[in-house]
Amino acid sequence: MAATTVRRLAFVAAVLGLLLALLLFAPARWLAAALGQASGGQVQLVNARGSVWSGQADLLLTGGEGSRTRSALPEGLRWRLRPAWHNGGPALALALHAPCCTPQPLNLHLRPGLGETAVDIAGFDSRWPAELLAGLGTPWNTLRLQGTLALRSDGFRVALASGRARLQGGLDIDALDVASRLSSIRPLGSYRATLRAEADGDTARLDVQTLSGALLLQGNGQWVGGRLRFAGDAQAAPGNEEALANLLNIVGRRQGARSVITIG
Repeated sequence: MAATTVRRLAFVAAVLGLLLALLLFAPARWLAAALGQASGGQVQLVNARGSVWSGQADLLLTGGEGSRTRSALPEGLRWRLRPAWHNGGPALALALHAPCCTPQPLNLHLRPGLGETAVDIAGFDSRWPAELLAGLGTPWNTLRLQGTLALRSDGFRVALASGRARLQGGLDIDALDVASRLSSIRPLGSYRATLRAEADGDTARLDVQTLSGALLLQGNGQWVGGRLRFAGDAQAAPGNEEALANLLNIVGRRQGARSVITIG
């Protein structure tokens, strides 16, 4: 009897040891597969190496399954994932570093739950190539934007519950020295988009304005329950009407000199 008990305990210990080894040394390609499936193939980690907990990979953006458009992040992406305690509960702490774009790693905390899953993003300041958007397909592969996207925030939170998204904090995006293959004017201009969550968390206000340039953009909208409603317009600065006619015909619905842009 004693020998049988010892053998059973040894078997249980071996199984637990194997499970622990799988957990600690799970290969990075498992994370790549999970991300690709969750994003419908639009976000892909290629040539993933290391482990789920500490690794690196090339980042590709695509238009999804069957799409031929794709773009790669220069120098790839590195990550570090650790268990953590955040806001009074267990969480996963994720540090993301893109050598091309993040002077300091982006720090996130993920808190999965049965009723709500939340992602807290600490304050950050980063710069990304606008060319990366072309990989996402229509309309970005038509516009083929060039320039720099400067993203910054003092802190941002996204919580998903019952199929609805709740937001806290704010996000600023500056599109600097933007150009497009649809226009000979380079650059077209620089623009700012500001997203600010309302106190109730169910809605957020989006404002778009022109900082400088030949193409004038403006508009505002709301993010409500995970859906964006936006109304704005684009027009050419005086003296640039002919050079921007083709682009204005594509970005919205022409009404005289203006191109009306509506989403949602």
